[in-house]
Amino acid sequence: MDRFRLFFQHFQNSSESVMNGICLLLAAVTIKLYSSFDFNCPCLARYNTLYGLGLLLTPPLALFLCGLLVNRQSVVMVEEWCRPEGLRRKDSGIIWYMCSSVLQRALAAPMVWILLALLDGKCFVCAFSNSVDPEKFLDFANMTPSQVQLFLAKVPCKEDELVRDNPARKAVSRYLRCLSQAIGWSITLLLIVAAFLARCLRPCFDQTVLLQRRYWSNYVDLEQKLFDETCCEHARDFAHRCVLHFFASMQSELRARGLRRDLGEEPPEPLVDLDGGSGKAHLRAVCSQEQVDHLLSTWYSSKPPLDLAASPGFWGAGLSHRAPMVAPGTRLSQHTDV
Repeated sequence: MDRFRLFFQHFQNSSESVMNGICLLLAAVTIKLYSSFDFNCPCLARYNTLYGLGLLLTPPLALFLCGLLVNRQSVVMVEEWCRPEGLRRKDSGIIWYMCSSVLQRALAAPMVWILLALLDGKCFVCAFSNSVDPEKFLDFANMTPSQVQLFLAKVPCKEDELVRDNPARKAVSRYLRCLSQAIGWSITLLLIVAAFLARCLRPCFDQTVLLQRRYWSNYVDLEQKLFDETCCEHARDFAHRCVLHFFASMQSELRARGLRRDLGEEPPEPLVDLDGGSGKAHLRAVCSQEQVDHLLSTWYSSKPPLDLAASPGFWGAGLSHRAPMVAPGTRLSQHTDV
């Protein structure tokens, strides 16, 4: 159980490992879906191409959208692209780096489906059986053009009475299947060569820009995570303090109306402790709905500059007018947590 917990924590803390694992999972699901899929071509001249190309391209599009949905960096990338510049400038290089990373992972499962479909050949035969040139096959010499089109439309359906055990059907089907497999293996080889060249040629270029973009793309993702976690922590603490305030005020009201029995006990300790919890001083400084709304709108409209040594005055005066300012020793946590 402890090993599973450590394994889960590793994947939870490593965003890149999570995305790679999800890509492998989608690819495995793609293979399973395609192997369990029962392909049946309509064998009609008007619908063969539409049906074949639809099965060749529509599932990859759905898998691509699923890859974008499960990838957290796609949302972070769009937010970084659309946010106002404010006090922090936007770097287009970081956005393009995140875009390339998202696309590489999202295209894994669709490419697996397309390659499987091309190597299998059924979708290709169904889609392009009507496009075969009859002059390449001698068996069509004694047929009229309408009979040729009807025959070619029935090629994917080998159990049809018109084409059953017909050598012309087998020749056309073999021709299209070989062409489909040739395209599939060509795409596979092209992808392998592209990956090989990218792997080998990457050290030949300047690594400084790549390291910088990788660092800041990870920073943007982690910053958003930490901000969400801090907001949840502040909401929980704020709700807890509001509930304690409510019960404390109810005790005072009951005592003032004489509804509380006086048993000679010592007065209870106050339920609300606003001075304690120095570790949450940066959270307790925001203690009203107006301040929370202003903080959230400020975070979206003008994120703080990436300079921890800069003066915190960019937040504007009056944000924490209800609570004392945080001590200078906690300034670093104020920049990194909120």
